[in-house]
Amino acid sequence: MDKKKVFIDGSEGTTGLRIFERFEGRNDIEVLKIDSELRKDPVERAKLINASDVTFLCLPDAAAIEAVALCTNPDTVIIDTSTAHRTNEGWAYGFPELSAEHREAVRTSKRIANPGCHASGFISLVYPLVKRGIIGADSRLCCFSLSGYSGAGKKGIAQYTDPGRAEEFDSPRQYALGQQHKHLKEMQQICGLDKSPMFSPIVCDYYSGMEVTVYLYKELFKKEMNVESLVNEYKQAYAGSNLVRVREVGTEAETNGFLGSNNLSGKDYLEIFVTGNEDRIVVTSRFDNLGKGASAAAVQSMNIVFGFDETTGLVMD
Repeated sequence: MDKKKVFIDGSEGTTGLRIFERFEGRNDIEVLKIDSELRKDPVERAKLINASDVTFLCLPDAAAIEAVALCTNPDTVIIDTSTAHRTNEGWAYGFPELSAEHREAVRTSKRIANPGCHASGFISLVYPLVKRGIIGADSRLCCFSLSGYSGAGKKGIAQYTDPGRAEEFDSPRQYALGQQHKHLKEMQQICGLDKSPMFSPIVCDYYSGMEVTVYLYKELFKKEMNVESLVNEYKQAYAGSNLVRVREVGTEAETNGFLGSNNLSGKDYLEIFVTGNEDRIVVTSRFDNLGKGASAAAVQSMNIVFGFDETTGLVMD
């Protein structure tokens, strides 16, 4: 079998490096490498993009848009990990577990937008509820997200690893206080909501791992729901999924009623928990912001495009 040619544009960033790690030991692909001195040269980048079967864009939004314009080979598949194309017409949304239609779009598209990390958690929880008629598109939702500092990019990582950092970096820090976080648009659009949720992202003093939580009052439900029945709904929605795992009712008791947000650091799957009571239900997704929230999702999409087992190269245990 001929090896598939893959290029990572932005291979020195956190997501690019993590994608490259997922290729270690694989004999089914050939990674096209760019000379470090030419990594920003548009001519050399265009050459490698158009020579590839799949190109991953691990770049800021403007640079990702520029890179797409460099692609003239109609057979090259672009998987963009930036925010630039996630809600654009003509781009498949790279979360194949959401529906058969999403999976087929990933399989057949030449343009795939990788989901955002916070968005992955929110959408994994809310999309099935809207699609299955459990809550309405007019639902007003509140969400918070805990994340390791690796999601802040090189500058943020440098701040957290600086021995002389300010004391506030020892504590969780809430940001995007103006309710303008860049993931909100895809959170609303992909889930089919009339309005964006209230969203509070919180960056914490650990490297990687993420936990996204959505609150659900009983009054939101369009049909009778409790913790047990909602777990069953999620199980049906993600039946057969390798990378989304719905945990049984009461699983949190195994960790004394706590849900740590870095338990899946280094893993490439996502877990869903349903907790609460008859009046107020809390749904939570837990995963690695660099895994299913970034690089693992991108590699999964590539595997589907090539017809490989979607978990090839991913860390599943």
